[in-house]
Amino acid sequence: MAEAYYITTPIYYVNDKPHIGHAYTTLACDVIARFMRLDGYDVLFMTGTDEHGQKVEKSAHAENTDPLAFCNRVSQNFHDLSPLLNFTNDGFIRTTEERHTKASQALWRAVADAGDIYLDKYAGWYSVRDEAYYAEDELQDGPNGQKLSPFGSPIEWVEEPSYFFRLSQWQDRLLSYYEADPNRILPISRRNEVISFVKSELRDLSVSRTSFRWGIPVPGDDDHIMYVWFDALTNYITAAGYPDTESERFKTFWPANVHMVGKDILRFHAVYWPAFLMSAGIEPPKRIFAHGWWTVEGQKMSKSLGNFIPPQDIVEKYGLDQARYFMMRELPFGNDGNFSHTATVNRINSDLANDFGNLAQRVLSMINKNCKGAVPTPGLLKVDDSALLVPARELVDKMRSHIEVQAIHLALTALWDLVGQANRYVDSQAPWALNKTDPERMATVLYVLAEVIRHLAILAQPVVPDAAGKMLDQLAIPQDQRDFSNLGEVNMLEPTTPLPKPQGVFPRYSGDDGANS
Repeated sequence: MAEAYYITTPIYYVNDKPHIGHAYTTLACDVIARFMRLDGYDVLFMTGTDEHGQKVEKSAHAENTDPLAFCNRVSQNFHDLSPLLNFTNDGFIRTTEERHTKASQALWRAVADAGDIYLDKYAGWYSVRDEAYYAEDELQDGPNGQKLSPFGSPIEWVEEPSYFFRLSQWQDRLLSYYEADPNRILPISRRNEVISFVKSELRDLSVSRTSFRWGIPVPGDDDHIMYVWFDALTNYITAAGYPDTESERFKTFWPANVHMVGKDILRFHAVYWPAFLMSAGIEPPKRIFAHGWWTVEGQKMSKSLGNFIPPQDIVEKYGLDQARYFMMRELPFGNDGNFSHTATVNRINSDLANDFGNLAQRVLSMINKNCKGAVPTPGLLKVDDSALLVPARELVDKMRSHIEVQAIHLALTALWDLVGQANRYVDSQAPWALNKTDPERMATVLYVLAEVIRHLAILAQPVVPDAAGKMLDQLAIPQDQRDFSNLGEVNMLEPTTPLPKPQGVFPRYSGDDGANS
């Protein structure tokens, strides 16, 4: 039975249209999910939308529409990201679904039964935009003496009855949770931030509101609506089958292997969420990974600057696989990065067209021209041949070690290192010259190269699935021989197998050199 692997995006708040940041998070999960499926795992990959809270209620009222109708419209925009960017998520969850209401209320009851929820009165600073409460010492000074949240959003003083979660009692248990696995929170810099926060004085957390109605009612007290983060975080176990903890789905996929989140919501996932779960007697997730933010041409994305990039714009301008590759390769995953037209074109033309694309095109063209359009028959291998084949066969292990810690950029660096090695092998062996002096040696060299391209294309599928699939088509690789179990000496290219006429898969970008569209 295949080992299970559960990966999630954060569920995206339905207050705006999706931009490159949303696409980036889901793409990272898609790449990892594809990789794990190809590596033989039983994968559950979930995304969705967070649809409750005061922000949504206000936005719907501003449009003179019903909150659910508002959510239906905006949620669809996020749902449409999957076909646009070729995501392979196994499901899409919405917090307005009945199954989620049931799960959230069940979790609340479990936490309450554990004695970790009590009724009191809340008085403090609240950010509607962040859907978060902040202590006085967390605020920052804004213009004209205004106080802002740590993320620069407006805050307001709120006083109302509230249920509280006894977060203050969870410091030691949370620290033990982090210390049990040094990779529990990644990158390490984020782990250190979380531990520092937990070691400071944890305060009990307000987990209900009475000042608005758009949310999930607290069980047994309809005057209160669940704090949006208590509700939203529960989606991860809803999708896994909770509250039926005896179901095959829940037993298979929970605890989640990875929650992928933006760094701005790390605290909710790495502090509040594990505490809620442990209080309810549920095992917390195995890892929370917090990635960085994108700037655009060196500037922070903002509505006022008008530089939000809709994902469809980059796909239309640069191509689907090209956009996927750039976002995954350009920056160390976990760091902040900059999206620029120049950097994107450089990656497309250098990495994809010149390096990988040209390698496949010239090798397959030589086979088509000099080997009767069929897989060449190799002779005895020389040291130079093995020096290329061995790293190709070992590449999956190297990439696997990087994917295990979500270092997607390092996995791609390893793949492109082999692309570079293969190109140098072509130049040093000069098969075009061997065609005249030693045709048998030419056939061996071209066979070795075709085998290496087979490995490269199989391993590139998670990031550039369409282009890699076309390469495998041109090598006549059957659909059932494209997963990682076929790497190494398994299902090697069969000599004399007819090959289709080769075609380029990574065209050079030849558009204008203007700014991002």
